[in-house]
Amino acid sequence: MNNPVVIIGAGLSGLRATSLLTEKGIYCRILESRDRIGGRALSATVPNRPDLGRFDLGPTWFWPQYEPQMAALVKELNLATFIQQNDGDMLVERFQIKPPERCVLQENMDERGVRLTGGIQSLIDALAKSIPPEMIKLQMQVKRIRMDEAGNVTVEAEQANGTIENIPAAAVILALPPRLVAHHIEFAPPLPPDLLADIAEKPTWMGSQAKAVAVYETPFWRKARLSGLVLSSAGPMQEIYDASPTSGAGALFGFFGIPAEVREQMGQEKVIKLVANQLVKLFGKEAENPLAILYKDWASDSKTAVEEDSSPFKNYNSYGQPPAAGSWEKKVVFAGTETNAQYSGHLEGALQSAVQAVFKVTH
Repeated sequence: MNNPVVIIGAGLSGLRATSLLTEKGIYCRILESRDRIGGRALSATVPNRPDLGRFDLGPTWFWPQYEPQMAALVKELNLATFIQQNDGDMLVERFQIKPPERCVLQENMDERGVRLTGGIQSLIDALAKSIPPEMIKLQMQVKRIRMDEAGNVTVEAEQANGTIENIPAAAVILALPPRLVAHHIEFAPPLPPDLLADIAEKPTWMGSQAKAVAVYETPFWRKARLSGLVLSSAGPMQEIYDASPTSGAGALFGFFGIPAEVREQMGQEKVIKLVANQLVKLFGKEAENPLAILYKDWASDSKTAVEEDSSPFKNYNSYGQPPAAGSWEKKVVFAGTETNAQYSGHLEGALQSAVQAVFKVTH
Protein backbone atom coordinates (compact mmCIF):
# COMPACT_ATOMS: atom_id res chain seq x y z
CA MET A 1 0.00 0.00 0.00
CA ASN A 2 1.51 3.31 -1.11
CA ASN A 3 -1.13 5.43 0.61
CA PRO A 4 -2.02 5.07 4.31
CA VAL A 5 -5.06 3.33 5.68
CA VAL A 6 -7.10 6.18 7.15
CA ILE A 7 -8.97 5.38 10.36
CA ILE A 8 -11.73 7.82 11.27
CA GLY A 9 -12.33 7.86 15.03
CA ALA A 10 -9.80 7.42 17.86
CA GLY A 11 -12.02 5.48 20.22
CA LEU A 12 -11.16 1.96 21.34
CA SER A 13 -12.04 0.41 17.98
CA GLY A 14 -10.07 2.93 15.94
CA LEU A 15 -7.02 2.75 18.18
CA ARG A 16 -7.04 -1.06 18.17
CA ALA A 17 -7.35 -1.19 14.38
CA THR A 18 -4.45 1.24 14.09
CA SER A 19 -2.25 -0.77 16.46
CA LEU A 20 -2.98 -4.04 14.61
CA LEU A 21 -2.22 -2.49 11.22
CA THR A 22 0.96 -0.90 12.60
CA GLU A 23 2.10 -4.33 13.84
CA LYS A 24 1.75 -5.55 10.24
CA GLY A 25 3.94 -2.70 9.01
CA ILE A 26 1.04 -0.86 7.36
CA TYR A 27 1.18 2.91 7.60
CA CYS A 28 -1.96 4.54 9.03
CA ARG A 29 -3.40 7.92 9.79
CA ILE A 30 -6.06 8.16 12.47
CA LEU A 31 -8.32 11.21 12.39
CA GLU A 32 -10.31 12.23 15.49
CA SER A 33 -12.76 15.14 15.60
CA ARG A 34 -12.43 15.59 19.37
CA ASP A 35 -9.48 17.18 21.15
CA ARG A 36 -8.81 13.87 22.93
CA ILE A 37 -8.60 10.17 22.17
CA GLY A 38 -10.90 7.53 23.64
CA GLY A 39 -14.33 8.34 22.25
CA ARG A 40 -16.94 7.00 24.66
CA ALA A 41 -14.18 5.53 26.84
CA LEU A 42 -13.80 8.48 29.20
CA SER A 43 -12.35 8.54 32.72
CA ALA A 44 -12.46 11.85 34.60
CA THR A 45 -10.73 13.16 37.72
CA VAL A 46 -12.06 15.47 40.41
CA PRO A 47 -10.83 19.02 39.63
CA ASN A 48 -7.65 19.76 41.58
CA ARG A 49 -7.74 16.28 43.18
CA PRO A 50 -6.11 13.84 40.74
CA ASP A 51 -4.93 11.87 43.78
CA LEU A 52 -8.46 10.52 44.24
CA GLY A 53 -8.22 8.49 41.04
CA ARG A 54 -10.09 8.37 37.74
CA PHE A 55 -13.79 7.66 37.43
CA ASP A 56 -15.47 6.21 34.36
CA LEU A 57 -18.12 8.30 32.65
CA GLY A 58 -18.45 5.81 29.80
CA PRO A 59 -17.97 2.04 29.91
CA THR A 60 -16.86 0.66 33.26
CA TRP A 61 -16.72 -3.13 33.26
CA PHE A 62 -15.73 -6.11 31.21
CA TRP A 63 -16.17 -9.85 31.77
CA PRO A 64 -12.91 -11.69 30.96
CA GLN A 65 -14.52 -15.14 31.17
CA TYR A 66 -16.82 -14.21 28.25
CA GLU A 67 -14.86 -11.55 26.38
CA PRO A 68 -11.66 -13.00 24.90
CA GLN A 69 -10.40 -9.93 23.02
CA MET A 70 -10.64 -7.69 26.09
CA ALA A 71 -9.09 -10.31 28.35
CA ALA A 72 -6.17 -10.85 25.96
CA LEU A 73 -5.53 -7.14 25.36
CA VAL A 74 -5.61 -6.26 29.07
CA LYS A 75 -3.12 -9.06 29.69
CA GLU A 76 -0.92 -8.01 26.75
CA LEU A 77 -0.81 -4.41 27.98
CA ASN A 78 -0.17 -5.59 31.56
CA LEU A 79 -3.03 -3.56 33.03
CA ALA A 80 -4.09 -4.04 36.64
CA THR A 81 -7.69 -5.11 37.28
CA PHE A 82 -10.03 -5.67 40.21
CA ILE A 83 -13.47 -7.21 40.67
CA GLN A 84 -16.49 -4.93 41.01
CA GLN A 85 -17.41 -4.37 44.68
CA ASN A 86 -20.95 -5.63 45.33
CA ASP A 87 -20.59 -6.98 48.88
CA GLY A 88 -23.46 -6.00 51.17
CA ASP A 89 -27.17 -5.35 50.83
CA MET A 90 -28.81 -3.49 47.98
CA LEU A 91 -31.41 -0.75 48.22
CA VAL A 92 -34.67 -0.63 46.30
CA GLU A 93 -36.31 2.78 45.92
CA ARG A 94 -39.92 2.41 44.79
CA PHE A 95 -41.47 5.74 45.85
CA GLN A 96 -40.19 9.29 46.17
CA ILE A 97 -42.07 9.86 49.43
CA LYS A 98 -41.02 6.62 51.15
CA PRO A 99 -37.57 5.49 52.32
CA PRO A 100 -35.78 2.80 50.30
CA GLU A 101 -36.12 -0.87 51.17
CA ARG A 102 -33.06 -2.88 52.09
CA CYS A 103 -32.66 -6.26 50.37
CA VAL A 104 -30.15 -9.09 50.51
CA LEU A 105 -28.34 -9.25 47.20
CA GLN A 106 -28.41 -12.73 45.68
CA GLU A 107 -25.40 -12.80 43.40
CA ASN A 108 -23.04 -15.23 41.75
CA MET A 109 -19.50 -13.98 42.43
CA ASP A 110 -18.33 -15.46 39.13
CA GLU A 111 -20.65 -13.13 37.22
CA ARG A 112 -19.21 -9.90 38.60
CA GLY A 113 -17.73 -7.43 36.17
CA VAL A 114 -14.02 -6.58 36.25
CA ARG A 115 -12.70 -3.01 36.30
CA LEU A 116 -9.36 -1.50 35.36
CA THR A 117 -7.43 0.02 38.26
CA GLY A 118 -6.84 3.32 36.47
CA GLY A 119 -10.26 3.44 34.85
CA ILE A 120 -10.99 2.50 31.24
CA GLN A 121 -8.80 5.45 30.25
CA SER A 122 -5.78 3.35 31.25
CA LEU A 123 -6.62 0.94 28.40
CA ILE A 124 -6.88 3.83 25.94
CA ASP A 125 -3.59 5.36 27.12
CA ALA A 126 -1.71 2.05 26.97
CA LEU A 127 -3.04 1.27 23.50
CA ALA A 128 -2.09 4.74 22.24
CA LYS A 129 1.51 4.15 23.38
CA SER A 130 1.74 1.31 20.84
CA ILE A 131 0.98 3.76 18.00
CA PRO A 132 3.53 6.29 16.68
CA PRO A 133 2.15 9.64 17.94
CA GLU A 134 2.46 11.33 14.55
CA MET A 135 -0.21 8.96 13.20
CA ILE A 136 -2.92 10.41 15.47
CA LYS A 137 -4.41 13.75 14.43
CA LEU A 138 -6.92 15.40 16.76
CA GLN A 139 -9.58 18.00 15.92
CA MET A 140 -9.87 16.70 12.36
CA GLN A 141 -13.50 16.66 11.19
CA VAL A 142 -13.94 14.42 8.16
CA LYS A 143 -16.37 16.06 5.76
CA ARG A 144 -16.14 14.07 2.55
CA ILE A 145 -14.73 10.84 1.12
CA ARG A 146 -14.24 10.72 -2.65
CA MET A 147 -13.35 7.91 -5.04
CA ASP A 148 -12.38 8.57 -8.65
CA GLU A 149 -13.02 6.31 -11.64
CA ALA A 150 -9.68 4.59 -11.14
CA GLY A 151 -10.65 3.64 -7.58
CA ASN A 152 -8.38 6.14 -5.85
CA VAL A 153 -9.81 7.32 -2.51
CA THR A 154 -9.33 10.76 -0.93
CA VAL A 155 -10.46 11.77 2.55
CA GLU A 156 -11.29 15.44 2.99
CA ALA A 157 -10.92 16.66 6.58
CA GLU A 158 -11.25 20.07 8.19
CA GLN A 159 -8.71 21.11 10.83
CA ALA A 160 -9.59 23.15 13.91
CA ASN A 161 -8.45 26.37 12.16
CA GLY A 162 -10.72 25.71 9.17
CA THR A 163 -7.98 24.49 6.84
CA ILE A 164 -9.05 21.63 4.57
CA GLU A 165 -6.64 18.71 4.16
CA ASN A 166 -7.03 16.13 1.39
CA ILE A 167 -5.55 12.76 2.37
CA PRO A 168 -5.08 9.97 -0.20
CA ALA A 169 -6.13 6.64 1.34
CA ALA A 170 -5.53 3.01 0.43
CA ALA A 171 -8.70 2.25 2.41
CA VAL A 172 -10.83 3.90 5.09
CA ILE A 173 -11.95 2.35 8.38
CA LEU A 174 -14.98 4.16 9.80
CA ALA A 175 -14.51 3.58 13.54
CA LEU A 176 -17.25 5.85 14.84
CA PRO A 177 -20.99 5.52 15.53
CA PRO A 178 -22.65 4.64 12.20
CA ARG A 179 -25.23 7.41 12.54
CA LEU A 180 -22.44 9.99 12.63
CA VAL A 181 -21.24 8.63 9.28
CA ALA A 182 -24.78 8.86 7.84
CA HIS A 183 -25.28 12.43 9.10
CA HIS A 184 -21.90 14.08 8.72
CA ILE A 185 -19.82 12.44 5.97
CA GLU A 186 -20.57 12.91 2.29
CA PHE A 187 -19.56 10.17 -0.14
CA ALA A 188 -18.87 10.63 -3.84
CA PRO A 189 -20.08 8.43 -5.43
CA PRO A 190 -22.85 7.94 -2.83
CA LEU A 191 -23.01 4.86 -0.62
CA PRO A 192 -25.64 2.31 -1.71
CA PRO A 193 -29.13 3.30 -0.47
CA ASP A 194 -29.61 0.11 1.58
CA LEU A 195 -26.28 0.62 3.36
CA LEU A 196 -27.05 4.28 4.07
CA ALA A 197 -30.48 3.35 5.43
CA ASP A 198 -28.92 0.64 7.62
CA ILE A 199 -26.34 2.88 9.29
CA ALA A 200 -28.89 5.67 9.77
CA GLU A 201 -31.04 3.20 11.73
CA LYS A 202 -28.34 1.84 14.07
CA PRO A 203 -28.88 3.46 17.50
CA THR A 204 -25.69 4.87 19.00
CA TRP A 205 -24.76 2.96 22.13
CA MET A 206 -24.98 5.35 25.12
CA GLY A 207 -26.46 7.88 22.69
CA SER A 208 -29.52 8.50 24.88
CA GLN A 209 -27.74 8.05 28.22
CA ALA A 210 -26.07 10.18 30.85
CA LYS A 211 -23.90 9.13 33.76
CA ALA A 212 -23.13 10.80 37.09
CA VAL A 213 -20.39 9.90 39.59
CA ALA A 214 -20.46 11.26 43.14
CA VAL A 215 -17.02 11.16 44.76
CA TYR A 216 -16.49 11.03 48.55
CA GLU A 217 -13.47 10.82 50.84
CA THR A 218 -14.32 7.20 51.69
CA PRO A 219 -16.90 4.55 50.68
CA PHE A 220 -18.86 5.22 53.90
CA TRP A 221 -21.86 3.04 52.90
CA ARG A 222 -19.78 -0.10 53.34
CA LYS A 223 -19.69 0.49 57.13
CA ALA A 224 -23.47 -0.02 57.07
CA ARG A 225 -22.96 -3.24 55.08
CA LEU A 226 -24.44 -1.71 51.94
CA SER A 227 -23.10 -2.70 48.53
CA GLY A 228 -23.80 0.67 46.93
CA LEU A 229 -26.15 -1.05 44.48
CA VAL A 230 -29.54 0.65 44.13
CA LEU A 231 -32.50 -0.02 41.87
CA SER A 232 -34.89 2.92 41.71
CA SER A 233 -38.19 3.66 40.02
CA ALA A 234 -38.33 7.05 41.77
CA GLY A 235 -35.18 8.48 40.19
CA PRO A 236 -33.52 10.51 38.88
CA MET A 237 -30.94 7.70 38.71
CA GLN A 238 -32.51 4.29 38.15
CA GLU A 239 -29.39 2.17 38.68
CA ILE A 240 -26.55 3.04 41.07
CA TYR A 241 -23.31 1.13 41.67
CA ASP A 242 -20.19 1.42 43.80
CA ALA A 243 -17.62 3.17 41.62
CA SER A 244 -14.86 3.42 44.23
CA PRO A 245 -11.23 2.82 43.29
CA THR A 246 -9.30 0.00 44.98
CA SER A 247 -8.36 2.19 47.95
CA GLY A 248 -8.94 5.65 49.38
CA ALA A 249 -11.83 7.56 47.91
CA GLY A 250 -15.39 6.33 47.65
CA ALA A 251 -17.66 6.85 44.66
CA LEU A 252 -21.17 6.01 43.53
CA PHE A 253 -22.23 6.18 39.91
CA GLY A 254 -25.65 6.02 38.34
CA PHE A 255 -27.51 5.73 35.06
CA PHE A 256 -30.52 7.98 34.54
CA GLY A 257 -34.18 7.21 34.13
CA ILE A 258 -34.85 10.80 33.02
CA PRO A 259 -35.20 10.98 29.20
CA ALA A 260 -32.56 12.94 27.27
CA GLU A 261 -34.99 15.69 26.24
CA VAL A 262 -36.00 16.28 29.87
CA ARG A 263 -32.37 16.42 31.03
CA GLU A 264 -31.65 19.00 28.36
CA GLN A 265 -34.62 21.15 29.42
CA MET A 266 -33.60 20.94 33.10
CA GLY A 267 -29.96 21.81 32.50
CA GLN A 268 -26.91 20.23 34.10
CA GLU A 269 -27.07 22.18 37.37
CA LYS A 270 -30.60 21.03 38.17
CA VAL A 271 -29.88 17.43 37.17
CA ILE A 272 -26.84 17.32 39.48
CA LYS A 273 -28.91 18.79 42.34
CA LEU A 274 -31.49 16.02 41.88
CA VAL A 275 -28.68 13.46 41.98
CA ALA A 276 -27.32 14.92 45.22
CA ASN A 277 -30.77 14.85 46.83
CA GLN A 278 -31.38 11.25 45.79
CA LEU A 279 -28.07 10.09 47.25
CA VAL A 280 -28.83 11.76 50.60
CA LYS A 281 -32.25 10.10 50.69
CA LEU A 282 -30.69 6.71 49.93
CA PHE A 283 -27.49 6.83 51.99
CA GLY A 284 -28.16 9.42 54.68
CA LYS A 285 -26.34 12.45 56.05
CA GLU A 286 -22.86 11.21 55.10
CA ALA A 287 -23.84 11.56 51.44
CA GLU A 288 -24.53 15.29 51.86
CA ASN A 289 -21.15 16.69 50.93
CA PRO A 290 -19.54 14.89 47.99
CA LEU A 291 -16.14 16.19 46.93
CA ALA A 292 -17.59 16.43 43.43
CA ILE A 293 -20.35 15.11 41.22
CA LEU A 294 -18.93 14.34 37.78
CA TYR A 295 -21.49 14.34 34.99
CA LYS A 296 -21.52 13.41 31.30
CA ASP A 297 -24.60 13.57 29.10
CA TRP A 298 -23.77 11.55 26.00
CA ALA A 299 -27.02 12.56 24.29
CA SER A 300 -25.87 16.19 24.14
CA ASP A 301 -22.39 15.29 22.81
CA SER A 302 -22.46 16.03 19.06
CA LYS A 303 -19.28 13.97 18.59
CA THR A 304 -21.18 10.91 19.86
CA ALA A 305 -24.88 11.16 19.15
CA VAL A 306 -27.38 12.63 16.70
CA GLU A 307 -30.89 13.89 17.43
CA GLU A 308 -32.50 10.50 16.73
CA ASP A 309 -30.40 8.95 19.51
CA SER A 310 -32.29 10.92 22.16
CA SER A 311 -35.15 8.43 21.95
CA PRO A 312 -34.86 5.13 23.84
CA PHE A 313 -33.58 2.13 21.89
CA LYS A 314 -36.10 0.59 19.51
CA ASN A 315 -34.06 -1.58 17.18
CA TYR A 316 -31.44 -3.75 18.90
CA ASN A 317 -31.65 -6.15 15.95
CA SER A 318 -30.03 -3.56 13.69
CA TYR A 319 -26.65 -4.05 15.36
CA GLY A 320 -24.03 -5.84 13.30
CA GLN A 321 -22.18 -5.26 10.03
CA PRO A 322 -23.91 -3.05 7.45
CA PRO A 323 -24.76 -4.57 4.04
CA ALA A 324 -22.30 -4.67 1.13
CA ALA A 325 -20.82 -1.32 0.16
CA GLY A 326 -21.19 -1.69 -3.63
CA SER A 327 -18.46 0.22 -5.47
CA TRP A 328 -17.00 1.14 -2.06
CA GLU A 329 -16.43 -2.53 -1.11
CA LYS A 330 -12.89 -3.04 0.28
CA LYS A 331 -12.36 0.74 0.17
CA VAL A 332 -14.63 1.61 3.10
CA VAL A 333 -14.92 -0.70 6.13
CA PHE A 334 -17.09 -0.17 9.21
CA ALA A 335 -15.85 -0.74 12.77
CA GLY A 336 -17.13 0.21 16.23
CA THR A 337 -19.21 -1.56 18.84
CA GLU A 338 -22.50 -1.03 16.94
CA THR A 339 -21.15 -3.10 14.03
CA ASN A 340 -20.54 -6.22 16.15
CA ALA A 341 -23.72 -8.25 16.54
CA GLN A 342 -22.62 -10.48 19.43
CA TYR A 343 -21.03 -7.89 21.75
CA SER A 344 -22.67 -4.65 20.59
CA GLY A 345 -22.39 -1.98 23.27
CA HIS A 346 -19.45 -3.68 24.96
CA LEU A 347 -15.74 -2.94 24.81
CA GLU A 348 -15.41 -6.47 23.44
CA GLY A 349 -17.62 -5.50 20.51
CA ALA A 350 -15.38 -2.53 19.71
CA LEU A 351 -12.29 -4.77 19.75
CA GLN A 352 -13.82 -7.59 17.71
CA SER A 353 -15.01 -5.10 15.10
CA ALA A 354 -11.47 -3.69 14.87
CA VAL A 355 -10.03 -7.16 14.25
CA GLN A 356 -12.64 -7.79 11.56
CA ALA A 357 -11.99 -4.42 9.89
CA VAL A 358 -8.24 -5.06 9.77
CA PHE A 359 -8.87 -8.49 8.22
CA LYS A 360 -11.04 -6.94 5.50
CA VAL A 361 -8.49 -4.25 4.72
CA THR A 362 -5.54 -6.66 4.49
CA HIS A 363 -7.13 -9.58 2.60
